[in-house]
Amino acid sequence: MLDTPDYAPKLLEAIGELGAAAPATLAGFQALDGAAARSGKLDARTREPIALAVDVTTRCDGCIALHSAAAARAVASREEVAQALPVAIALNAGAALVYSARALDAFGQQSG
Repeated sequence: MLDTPDYAPKLLEAIGELGAAAPATLAGFQALDGAAARSGKLDARTREPIALAVDVTTRCDGCIALHSAAAARAVASREEVAQALPVAIALNAGAALVYSARALDAFGQQSG
């Protein structure tokens, strides 16, 4: 498993370097990400476990690291995260099962 609290800052630093080289790309991503967060219908405590389930289906370790931290900050419970992950498992079968274990492990590292 990844050491998520150690990985996330390194990832953000690397993304910052990419952003310096391709600022319009990073700005476009940040606009899209911000728009999703501003929907107003789902709070972060609901949205972040959903995001973790999506992260599992896309097999994005960086996304898992960042969204597990966001879910912990939003005070999502382990049970809430665990209840969102079966959607990914159902949609992605075996690969999602492996990444769900990784996402739950990452969340555990973030929330203590």
